[in-house]
Amino acid sequence: MKIGVPSEIKAQESRVGLTPQSVKELVKNKHTVLIQKDAGIGAGFSNSDYELSGAKIVNSAEDIFNDSEMIVKVKEPLMNEVSMIRENQILFTYLHLSAAPELTKALIDSNSICIAYETVSDHNNKLPLLAPMSAVAGRMSIQAGAYSLEKHKGGSGLLLGGAPGVQPGNVLILGGGVVGENAAIIATGMQAKVFIVDKSEKRLEELQEKFGDKIEPLHSDKINLKDYISECDLLIGGVLVPGSNAPKIITKDMIKEMKSGSVIVDVAIDQGGCVETSKPTTHANPTYVVDDVVHYCVANMPGGVPRTSTLALNAVTLPFIQNLASNGFKDALKNDKNFMNGLNIFKGAVTYKAIADDLNYDYANPETLVH
Repeated sequence: MKIGVPSEIKAQESRVGLTPQSVKELVKNKHTVLIQKDAGIGAGFSNSDYELSGAKIVNSAEDIFNDSEMIVKVKEPLMNEVSMIRENQILFTYLHLSAAPELTKALIDSNSICIAYETVSDHNNKLPLLAPMSAVAGRMSIQAGAYSLEKHKGGSGLLLGGAPGVQPGNVLILGGGVVGENAAIIATGMQAKVFIVDKSEKRLEELQEKFGDKIEPLHSDKINLKDYISECDLLIGGVLVPGSNAPKIITKDMIKEMKSGSVIVDVAIDQGGCVETSKPTTHANPTYVVDDVVHYCVANMPGGVPRTSTLALNAVTLPFIQNLASNGFKDALKNDKNFMNGLNIFKGAVTYKAIADDLNYDYANPETLVH
């Protein structure tokens, strides 16, 4: 199969769809890989690295889209990229369509085959292609929050870990999944006081076992969230509903209860955000202030560390790319129900129920379409 990797054009996005090592594996299996010139530079991979791995360097995105049967990206295509997607072409990338109605409509109109990393599941009902980026974003959320707490960034001027004779700051993490656990790893390492809110008793027990008395687990049904929000210095939004818009856990009224100079990092912003006052920002302009609370809502947080992120992403995506390339999308999806869960749009039909429900489309069962 001919696989094309265009340069990412989202603002401050330097990740790349394939590493040279991944290219080498695909070429070994007789596939052709086209890499847009300089696509890997931001992640530390040169054109010659790709050529030595067997890739063909192509000058323009147009040539990549024209000549490839499958497009492998990191972030969702922007509108000028969508216009280049051809009928029956496979697109394999993060999509987050529930939060992107215009993109969804354009991809439906393209009659392409759109498979989203973030809805591919595994036999444990986890999301293996989302997990590494959630881990990166979770760890970065504490770094970003700690920096945003500094006075010159609009924060309260508080050091998360405290100092001799000075109490540490309070970190409130909403969601005990991959984002929440990884945020807790960094926050506890900084010696902050960490609270994790989740609705699963079992998950909270697992986190308690991992972190011991370094965290305080809180069951969402057994607490008054407002009490904890008014006391926290850093709030991490790590709530996820697979494929669907994130629920707005934190309301505008709750924001008014927060301390002046406190910080929110809404990691769920890719899926619309779990804070009512959240709106997407960029690495160049990551924060804004509402009611004296600093909001950090960068929609591609792992893009800030593209080397680490690209390597982590490729470690999990490559087997799926190999499967699609070697077996074709029909067999690859039909033979693996968990992979089939990644199919969001198929030749004009919405094939993921949460997206159909969120954006008012008819849902088409993918198993009846792919045959």
